[in-house]
Amino acid sequence: MRQDLLILGIGNGLRADDGAGPYVAARLAAAGLNARVHAGDGTGIIDAMAEARHLVLIDATRSGAAPGTHTRLDAIAAPIPAEFFHYSTHRFGLAEAVETARALDLLPPALEVHGIEGADFSPGETLSAPVAEAAEALIVTLLAAFAR
Repeated sequence: MRQDLLILGIGNGLRADDGAGPYVAARLAAAGLNARVHAGDGTGIIDAMAEARHLVLIDATRSGAAPGTHTRLDAIAAPIPAEFFHYSTHRFGLAEAVETARALDLLPPALEVHGIEGADFSPGETLSAPVAEAAEALIVTLLAAFAR
């Protein structure tokens, strides 16, 4: 397992597609990667930045794109648009955490953010079909990139 890597699956597994991040993280952890579920509070995300040189954040998005759309952002290269990750029960979520850490010079050397566009954020533990397909594809991609 790469010691310099940490993957956080952000979201609530009890709110349908908001569970995309936790779903991916659980599957990656089962495959032996340093991955865990994170409830999504921004201060915890900032704390996690000190744990690894390469941090990968995975969260559901609600940007208006087609459900299941996967977006990869290099958070070192450019700011994270707050409206992209605006579907959060927290006022201080992923985008705010990254930009606060940037302002405080706390970003790790590598920080990538993966968003999967959700369709259903109602109570429930099942991902919608397009989100489940995107989550499976992201698992394959991340395993190929980091399972060495």
